[in-house]
Amino acid sequence: MPVVHQIGMSASEDRLEKLITERLKPNSNKTEIDKRIWDLFGEEWAVMFTDLSGFSRNVKKFGIIHFLQTIQESLRILVPCIDRNDGILLKTEGDSMLVIYRNVHKAINCAMEMQKTVKEYNRGKPQEEEILLCIGIGYGKIIRIGDKDVFGEEVNSSAKLGEDTAKAWEILVTEAVKNHAEDFPGAKFDLVRDVAGGAAKGFKLNYSLE
Repeated sequence: MPVVHQIGMSASEDRLEKLITERLKPNSNKTEIDKRIWDLFGEEWAVMFTDLSGFSRNVKKFGIIHFLQTIQESLRILVPCIDRNDGILLKTEGDSMLVIYRNVHKAINCAMEMQKTVKEYNRGKPQEEEILLCIGIGYGKIIRIGDKDVFGEEVNSSAKLGEDTAKAWEILVTEAVKNHAEDFPGAKFDLVRDVAGGAAKGFKLNYSLE
């Protein structure tokens, strides 16, 4: 089974590389090649980026072992939330996770469940062992390369919201997510005035940790 998975991944990457190489040629029909790429790899997904607030400061203060412990614990308690809400964890980078969902409602529900899980985990913990989670969510058509990576405007925006803009306990979303979540029970959003890195408009989800 792992062999089949690796072959599938390399086939997708190989096909994309060939099309990009063809696109670089003089007088290539970039419009036609772009259409072929989107036809092959374009899909609609909700994209979530998570980050741990104050993590760099804690690494400097408490050391690399503390860094590894916090990452391990965050994965242990948060991956089950992802599984229950039908998310796919594509990759982790340091203290960040990249997760995709077919359904915006499930992405939002998972984000709230994650924050509640973190709150419960922190009960009785010393401050240095608390997990403080920041979350950004985007939604739209993206280029997906197997189960390895995703690319697109909503990917970039959700990364800026989750990793650069959100503070501890915040769930920030793009306008596309807000527009697709208007029928989410009790959903209310506030405009974010300052989005890091010049990303598109962002909104903060109002939710209860109880």
